[in-house]
Order: sequence, then structure tokens, then C-alpha cells
Amino acid sequence: MCAGNEETAKLVVAAGGEGHAYSVDLCDRHAIYATATKVKQEVGKVDILVNNAGIVTGRNFIDAPDHLIQKTFDVNIMSHFWTTKAFLGDMLASNRGHVVTVASLAGLGGVNKLADYCASKFAAVGFDESLRIELQVEGYTGVKTTAVCPYYISTGMFDGVKSKVIPILKPEYVASEIVDGILLNTPIVVLPPFCKYLVLLKYLLPAKGSYQLYKACGGHLTMDDFRGRTVEDGPCKMNGAQEKRVTGKRIIP
Repeated sequence: MCAGNEETAKLVVAAGGEGHAYSVDLCDRHAIYATATKVKQEVGKVDILVNNAGIVTGRNFIDAPDHLIQKTFDVNIMSHFWTTKAFLGDMLASNRGHVVTVASLAGLGGVNKLADYCASKFAAVGFDESLRIELQVEGYTGVKTTAVCPYYISTGMFDGVKSKVIPILKPEYVASEIVDGILLNTPIVVLPPFCKYLVLLKYLLPAKGSYQLYKACGGHLTMDDFRGRTVEDGPCKMNGAQEKRVTGKRIIP
């Protein structure tokens, strides 16, 4: 993962930009705060913070080891609190900035074999919405937030998943939509967009009807052949995708 950071920074430089790479253990809030201080000293104010790191267990709830459940929450949601707290103050001081929370469609509806993951992503959606309201109430009109709720993305994190109706998304498409969401100050980006109506139907239909729709779309089977991606712990204290990369003046996971 450290090498991935450096590679991303080099790509930015090759494209004519200024690139800086940092790695941090997202399970350690003190390390996050220390790295944030270093970023501000060496690079400057962060204008756009993208909270994107995530890991997944992909097991039935009863079979999920306690330490992986804890790590899922540490990486998928608790790290958002620490990174946002580290950089939001400067945004408020200038009344300018953007906090992007990459959640998941699994943060808007439950998924079989993803109890811990869904719970962490529901929390991420709630964090974004509450923060947005807080900023509006306090009058910070120039500091925006965007929650991104995509379906499965073909990054390797969900290797083995199968989808009957909803297409598995390409990373390039999701990245492009996130950039558009930032430029347009879109509060929530659901991908693919038509899934907003499936979420709405979940609340309009009775519970039995909602479950039948879920089965008709093949949602109950998507994780049956899940393999995922395993990354050995290295000098960056990584497990899964516990990493954020800092490029220029943006945090880019």
C-alpha cells in the first residue's frame, strides 16, 4: 500500500501536478492527527478530504471474528471522525472546503453476509448527513459535504460477488461521478442512479414485499462466492484497505 501511494503521487506529477504521498494507520487516531499536522506543514491546507478507506469481512454475522468486526468499524467509520476533525477546522476558518464520504449502497439497505459492513456504512451515511446539517445550521455556506453510495465496484475488494440485475461498477466511472458530485456540490451520489428508486421502494413496500424485491434482484445470493482481497500486514500497518493517500492538497484514498 505504501508503494501504491508513491505510484499515485508520481502519476499526479507526470500529469503536470504536484504530488505528495503519506501513509497512516487508520486504526490509530493519534497517528492520524500527527500525519495531518505533517501534511499541513509540508503541503498546506487541505481543501478536499475524501474518506474512502474500507475493509470487508464478508461472512455471516455469527461467524465473523470479533476483531474483524471491530476493525471494520475502526476503518470504515471511526477513521472518518479523526480525519475530518483533523482537517475540518481549517475549512471552517476560511469557510471553504469539501468533505466526501465514500459510503456504499449497503449504507442505504441491508445485505446478506454484510451485517458489520452495512452497519459501518449506514453510520457513514448518517455521519455525512449530520455533519452537513451542522454546517448549515452554523452558517458555513462554503463548506460542503457529499456522501457517495455506490453498488459493488470491481476493485478486487469484492472479488467473487455476482450480480443478477444491477451492474458491477467500474472504478473509473465511480471516480468520475465523485468528481462531478464535488463540482456540483451534490449532497448524495447513488450509483447507479436508478438504485435511488429501489431504496425508496424499500420504505414504501411492506417488509415481505421488500424482501421479495430483494430476492427478485438476486440480492440474497451476491455474496455466496465472495473471495475478497487479502493484503498482508506490512510496514504501513495495513490490513485490507486501511490507508489514505495524500496527493497535493487533497486526501485521496
